[in-house]
Amino acid sequence: MVVCPQCGAKNREGARFCDSCAAALTAPRTAREQRKTVTVLFCDVTGSTELGERLDPEALRALLARYFERMKTIVERHGGTVEKFIGDAVMAVFGVPVLHEDDALRALRAAVEMREAFPGLGIQGRIGVTTGEVVTGTEERLATGDAVNVSARLEQAAQPGEILIGEETYRLTRTAAEVEPVEPLELKGKTDPASAFRLLSVHGEEGIARRADAPMVGREREARQLESVWERVVSERTCQLFTILGPAGVGKSRLAAEFLGSIGDPLVVRGRCLSYGEGITYWPVVEIVKQLPGAEPDPVAAETIRALLGEEQLVTSSEEIAWAFRKQLEAVAAERPLVCVFDDLHWGEETLLDLVEHVADLSRDAPILLLCMARPDLLDRRTGWAGGKVNATSVLLEPLTSEETELLIDNLAPLDERLRTRIREAAEGNPLFVEEMVALLQESGDGEVAVPPTIQALMAARLDQLEGDERNVLQCGSVEGRVFHRGAVQELSPAEARLAARLTALVRKELIRPDKAQLPGEDAFRFRHLLIRDAAYDALPKTTRAELHERYADWLEQHGADLVELDEMLGYHLEQADRYRRELGQPGGGLGDRAAAKLAAAGRRALDRGDMDGASNLLERAAALLEEGDNARIELEVDLGEALLESGRLSEAEPLLEETVARAARAGDELVHARAQVRLASVLIQTRGSQAHAEIRRELEPIASLFEKAGDHRGAADALQLLGKLATWSGDFTVGPELDQRSLQHARAAGDERRVAASIRYIVSDALWGPEHVEPALARCRAFLDETSNRRVQANCLIRIGGLEGLAGRFDVAREKIDEARAIMDDFGLRHLKAHSTDVAVLVELLAGEPEAAETEARAAYAVLDEMGDRTYQASEAYLIAEALVAQGRSDEVEEWLAVQDVWRSGDREDDALRARIAAGRGLLGDAEKLARSALEHDAEVPVPNFTDARFTLAEILAREGRTEEARREAEACLRRYQAKGIVPLAEKARALLAEIPA
Repeated sequence: MVVCPQCGAKNREGARFCDSCAAALTAPRTAREQRKTVTVLFCDVTGSTELGERLDPEALRALLARYFERMKTIVERHGGTVEKFIGDAVMAVFGVPVLHEDDALRALRAAVEMREAFPGLGIQGRIGVTTGEVVTGTEERLATGDAVNVSARLEQAAQPGEILIGEETYRLTRTAAEVEPVEPLELKGKTDPASAFRLLSVHGEEGIARRADAPMVGREREARQLESVWERVVSERTCQLFTILGPAGVGKSRLAAEFLGSIGDPLVVRGRCLSYGEGITYWPVVEIVKQLPGAEPDPVAAETIRALLGEEQLVTSSEEIAWAFRKQLEAVAAERPLVCVFDDLHWGEETLLDLVEHVADLSRDAPILLLCMARPDLLDRRTGWAGGKVNATSVLLEPLTSEETELLIDNLAPLDERLRTRIREAAEGNPLFVEEMVALLQESGDGEVAVPPTIQALMAARLDQLEGDERNVLQCGSVEGRVFHRGAVQELSPAEARLAARLTALVRKELIRPDKAQLPGEDAFRFRHLLIRDAAYDALPKTTRAELHERYADWLEQHGADLVELDEMLGYHLEQADRYRRELGQPGGGLGDRAAAKLAAAGRRALDRGDMDGASNLLERAAALLEEGDNARIELEVDLGEALLESGRLSEAEPLLEETVARAARAGDELVHARAQVRLASVLIQTRGSQAHAEIRRELEPIASLFEKAGDHRGAADALQLLGKLATWSGDFTVGPELDQRSLQHARAAGDERRVAASIRYIVSDALWGPEHVEPALARCRAFLDETSNRRVQANCLIRIGGLEGLAGRFDVAREKIDEARAIMDDFGLRHLKAHSTDVAVLVELLAGEPEAAETEARAAYAVLDEMGDRTYQASEAYLIAEALVAQGRSDEVEEWLAVQDVWRSGDREDDALRARIAAGRGLLGDAEKLARSALEHDAEVPVPNFTDARFTLAEILAREGRTEEARREAEACLRRYQAKGIVPLAEKARALLAEIPA
């Protein structure tokens, strides 16, 4: 399938022109064009007008020719590429054609050398350097992107002899560059001032400085192996080759440093293989020779070494140099054990690798340890490295374990658990990544963990240096994700004839590893690190990403029918394809509608199973892909409102649903509008407080009738459920349960398990708070629990069973059931339901005589509800906190909580009962009696009273006043009510009070 870049239509394979708009078609793009983060350098001659006046045109041309040649030489020596000469300016790019992890540092070294060259050329110049993302590989230019413009603007802002660098370049080189900040620059074409630094000098070899002050973590086994090899070197006077392999940052240098610091006082010499530069083959050999003491080797060998150092003119061969170097090492080791360190051996030329193996193979009677450090790429070049040698050992450093990573983080900085977890997960056991993330976190101070640019550059450079076919395979795999399948890669790269060999090579290079396949008949692979996957994906142009995501979705739809999350996966890939097309201004070709349909189906399933966080994410993304006036989008937003409500995000749900109701009204579909109104009402009854309930109830009644007349069972179930809730909240336990039963009937008629579950939630709530006796109520709740596999229904049943067990005085069982319910709620992210259900836990603790525990429960729920903006339940929790305080004798702390109750439950006189108890405790019996009678007059008595029951409080007051006949009458009424419901702890209190009142 070929997608037209003009109209987005799909065309048959092999078509040269679009069947829809006749535009010329091109084959799907390969990874030839790449997105890269490169460093761009602009260098310009200042005072060129004055030079033109002062010099003859031929002299000026010769001067500029020398200038251009010198600048080009410097750029290329540091691994950059000159894009073009513009007038008397030079533009160079570091990272094209191949990225290097130190491109930014190379650019700064080149800039310093260019600045130093200006006086010798008889000119003055200025330089700008910046780092940023560009597109490379196009026919028109070496690099295209904003970084090119910014670099030119920095150069124009610099003074003669000055180098200005951008913030991103500085972040990549901060440990090797000496700079001073300049005032933010107003750059032409840029909205905001740009941060910049004046480069003074460059020092050191690396832009990333490793932390050596923290103890080494892990690597005990490898350290023991290295120590054992060293013991053989010393005791047997033999040469040993020890190679430490591992990806960048895994700890090769740290392991070597710890070893060298623990073995006494041998002679240690070092040589580093360079990744670029002139005459680099023997660079590490020359470095090592210069560090060796003046032991006299064989005269011929000494002459060859002097020639290598440039001290003599002598024609030599690579074999002669290897022999002479070995003789030099043997002569030194005869006097003292020798450790010869070769760092970054993966960058070594083949001749150098031959030299190291020559020394290992042929050294005799010489205590020499050849300690080599290399990335796994070495084995790709030399598959038999050290193979077959009895005196050779290789170890591969694996990532740190989670426990070791935690210890490393502890050694670096004191961080809270959230940050520690984020760093541990992102670093995936790489010590350098941990160090850089901690450093960036401390530097930024914003409390957020990010991937440092140094690490991003490291990953991108590693992949950019792969062969093109291997990189293409890796990029195709990255489209699927962290885990990918061979069949998918073959679909996305059909011209790849050696896919198995490419994948094997990538495994050998420690970039991917075999993994468990999710699809039958497939091989699967996992990126060794998520950042490798990200680097491969980020290098793809957006046009290519769009094409590959769509093609992968088509392939997955054919091969992934058995996947449980198929809709989520298809929706994601279609969504990505649509997103990139939109960003590029290309037509989507129906991708958005396809993606929305898949995401909506997945979101509604998540809603059904109670996964509210997943549902809100999926439904929000689905809705965003559709037009605002589309009925399908309105329906999605109604469901999204429910997910937001259940996950406690009321402050997001309310404005969303208000806009949805308005759009539904404009769309003109009466039933869709009614559904939006019901969902908004479900939020408003909690955010507007109880004073709004009567009005909301009046508005819902005709809506419920509309649904029932239209035969819309889902709509009727929702509306009746809300009406039932409002009825029971007002104390009407006759109408409320009847409405809940009708809601359940409609939900079952619709075959909608989610609505069935919601209706059962309120039916079992009626069983707890309504007039039915505890034992039959328990039986009904248990029956619902036994017949359902719906975890949300189970949680609701368990919490109500816990409350009923508490009413029966079986407190241990009650707490056990409440804990079971909460575990389910936590699993499904049901924060709102959990906070709502806290009133049951508070009731149980108050009945059990544990007011301190009740206060803790209520305060925790209050904080959550306050954050959510749920004012109705927040007011209830405030009252429960006040009750718990009074039960502890802390009446002086109650007023602030009753004030909250008064604000959000105006018209209720529930707090009069509590105030009566407080007044009675202070001996104000007259006031207490008035308050208790006021509570009874204004609020209907409910089957399960709050712990502070107005009638029981009145009975206590009357008994203290000596009005025994009235007191007994009220206490007996309480006892009958408690017995009718089966509230054992309160019935015992009533009997105890009656026993104290004279007959």
